[in-house]
Amino acid sequence: MLLCKGFEVEMYTGTPQGEIVGLSDKIVAALDRFMREPDSRNVEYTTAPLCSYDRLLCDLVRPRQQLRQYLTSLGDYTLIPGSTLALGGGDRFYRSDPLNPYHTYIEQTYGTSVVTASIHINIGLNDPEQLLRACRLIRLEAPLFLALSASSPFLDGQVTGAHSTRWHLFPQTPRQVPLFASHGHYVAWVEEQLRLGTMQNVRHLWNSVRPNGDRRPYKVNRLELRICDLVTDPLALLAITALLEARIWQVLEQPGLDPLELSQLPAATRRQDLLDLTLANEKAAAQFSLEAPLRHWQDGRSILAKDWIQELYQDLWPIAKAKGFSCFLSPLQKILREGNTAQQWLRQVDQGRSPQAILQQAIVALAEEEVELEDKLCQPLGV
Repeated sequence: MLLCKGFEVEMYTGTPQGEIVGLSDKIVAALDRFMREPDSRNVEYTTAPLCSYDRLLCDLVRPRQQLRQYLTSLGDYTLIPGSTLALGGGDRFYRSDPLNPYHTYIEQTYGTSVVTASIHINIGLNDPEQLLRACRLIRLEAPLFLALSASSPFLDGQVTGAHSTRWHLFPQTPRQVPLFASHGHYVAWVEEQLRLGTMQNVRHLWNSVRPNGDRRPYKVNRLELRICDLVTDPLALLAITALLEARIWQVLEQPGLDPLELSQLPAATRRQDLLDLTLANEKAAAQFSLEAPLRHWQDGRSILAKDWIQELYQDLWPIAKAKGFSCFLSPLQKILREGNTAQQWLRQVDQGRSPQAILQQAIVALAEEEVELEDKLCQPLGV
């Protein structure tokens, strides 16, 4: 039996020319499973928690097909890949719900730095202490997942110099989030942040990894990885998810796999050192993705993101094979070989193409790939 998995997928809507247009109020009113974000230019859909990768594939693609059909009924509109306002619009916030006080707070506090599109991956874990231990490890390795998913090298028509401009800009909140040593530590910390006002509500914890559940912080039952840029290729997304699931299975099977115990950094300052190392790694991954020079949490050694991922892949392949989902892990090798979306787009820039031309081609390619994949969905692919 595999772990249950679900996704929160944020996407931009707009024109085939790449202009992002706010339509979320109409979409949410017309379609089930879609939710509005504070800015109307992107919309979110969620997938139900499922263990089967085959069924997850269907659940990722079919809402997008439904959304595409609805957008066509509104006019010449489509879905736009990428995780930032790539060609413009970063100077103004377009409220999706003017009467929502939390949206007012977000607009006034963060502006358009939060108007991004991303993928949140949720993995079910019912034991809160196992969940918090998994969160500790995955948070330290979250930069690797950002490196695999980076898809936002443009902003307002310009090449920014970062592979994930989204994570470079996104306001992690609160500023200091500890490595939670236990569920009790997490509960006490959240209660304190709510009292201090550094969090407006229990959802207002915006960092790379957090415990999630129906009654946070007291009842948590899933790990939420929040660092990934939008991954529009569902097979690539499932490969990234398979890496995450295999690593979590390793945590469950090896109780001693805990950075607070295994790290060779000095014991007296280990928790802060691990946080400092991880934040520096996140910045490096946002800048250079798979080519980012990182420091390993275990011994502090320098290692390229792509080499660290390859090490994990070799270590986790036997676990994925034993659980029956190694076929969904294997597409990671294509990402490591050919580069993530940001790297592919930046290679086109080096060949003389403009961000606008690159994005317009990507819009067409995304629509064609989804039609092709939809035709194959009735054929089971594996687990």
